[in-house]
Amino acid sequence: MVSISEHILLKSDGWRATFTSWLQLSPIISILGFFLVLPIVAIVAVSFWASTEYSYHPAFIFENYGYLLSSKVTYSVYLKTFMFTGITWFFTLIIGFTVAYFLAFHVRTLPMQIALFLVCTIPFWTSNIIRMISWIPFLGRNGIANDTLISLGWIDQPLEWLLFSDFAVILAFVHLFTLFMIVPIFNTMMRIDHSLIEAARDAGASGLQILTNVIIPLSKPGIMIGSIFVVTLVMGDFITVRFMSGGQSASVGRIISNEIGLLQYPAASASAVVLLLTVLIMISVMMRFVDIRKEL
Repeated sequence: MVSISEHILLKSDGWRATFTSWLQLSPIISILGFFLVLPIVAIVAVSFWASTEYSYHPAFIFENYGYLLSSKVTYSVYLKTFMFTGITWFFTLIIGFTVAYFLAFHVRTLPMQIALFLVCTIPFWTSNIIRMISWIPFLGRNGIANDTLISLGWIDQPLEWLLFSDFAVILAFVHLFTLFMIVPIFNTMMRIDHSLIEAARDAGASGLQILTNVIIPLSKPGIMIGSIFVVTLVMGDFITVRFMSGGQSASVGRIISNEIGLLQYPAASASAVVLLLTVLIMISVMMRFVDIRKEL
């Protein structure tokens, strides 16, 4: 039997351990609270403010959300953003999985894997805007792509849809964000025990069966992490759509940017809150397919 004094002592030790744990976590909690939670709370609060053409003031109204959710423009822009996100996700997944598979299973030596992986990061040695703008002289009406196709006799006149179009936007997205898919998938594939592949091969499995029944299921955490990166980046992007579409396409991020430029902070805050909730719903749905906590 535990005496009352021993019980009190054990309870005090438990409280002391809990207090010590919270004290150790206090720095990171303070940083996240100040730089993450507080700005989100401020955005949510401002989204309920009232505004005019010339000013805005604190209030508690739902007009910003009512106008946003009742406008046909909102739904059309969200559909366009979902289209950009879905197509970009598909191509980054195909390219990222292929590159990661080659690095993990066809490159035998670690130094060569590191060297080739660093080659994949070369585009990230400069800014996103420079990498994006570099496509303009290539895709332009008198750019390298059109000149090459005309010289080969494949086309008679320049292709207008190569630049300042949805195609250019998606191409820039794939170029900018493919590495965010390569890294987590490659990291997951490097953890796969090669003895499982050898066992499947000894059991008579073909290369396609090994890929679909062994490698892809074991790579799901990396695929999901890369998908979360790509989806969140594309959903919140505005500068790529603006430059590569020539102002002919819109996205949710660009609408928020325009509202901020017009000093319509309550409307921009409401749009930001709806976008945040949309992205969180998309991430929660993706996380139901695999437990990425094992990967983290």
